[in-house]
Amino acid sequence: MAKNFTEEELEQDPLLKSYAKTAQFYQENRNVIIGSAVAVILAIALAIGYHYYQKSQNKEAQRLMSTAEVEFLRGNYESALTGSDEDFTIGFEQVIKNYGGTEAGNLARYYAAVSEYNLGNTKQALSYIKEYEVPEGILGVGPLSFHAMLLTETGQHAKAAELYVKAAEWDKNESTTPYNYLEAANAFHDAGNTENAQKYAEMVTENYPNSSQVTEANRLLGRLMTANGQ
Repeated sequence: MAKNFTEEELEQDPLLKSYAKTAQFYQENRNVIIGSAVAVILAIALAIGYHYYQKSQNKEAQRLMSTAEVEFLRGNYESALTGSDEDFTIGFEQVIKNYGGTEAGNLARYYAAVSEYNLGNTKQALSYIKEYEVPEGILGVGPLSFHAMLLTETGQHAKAAELYVKAAEWDKNESTTPYNYLEAANAFHDAGNTENAQKYAEMVTENYPNSSQVTEANRLLGRLMTANGQ
């Protein structure tokens, strides 16, 4: 049989007191709560909308970039960079400017860096590669190594060395890792850091004895020993 509670007992019930407080809070702050809920819903809607907007922007960037890629593969780096007014095509520069936040826009930075380098514009190439977002895995090794090479060509040997190490360890394998370790050793040597030069040259000879870089690594180690009077 259900118990009949007195009014005094009901007032002392903690569950009912909690409910009453919640109900009162809601009534007093109804507009704020509803406003907050709407704000959350709008934020979610905007995030979803931005996702689809980015996808559509990326598709458009890919479409516009296709001609520039063809010119790049043909070795027409100037046209690949700037496009052609006569042919109504755009280049990597315009894709970066208008779609820089997309995946295609990011890739355009790498294409632009390589194009500028092939045109003899090392500093411009460096400015593009600095903004390039490097992909995970083996696809990121080449851009990192290329960036390091540009730093070397502009006399930034210490920075280049660190980046070559990063490239070597970005995706460890029997091909690109010893190559980049050796380049790191050479860059450290050029920077006057003989300790690290020896360290990474030895990493090639000891960890990758079958690589094609071993002979050159041993030569570098020989020069280092001679310089140290060993």
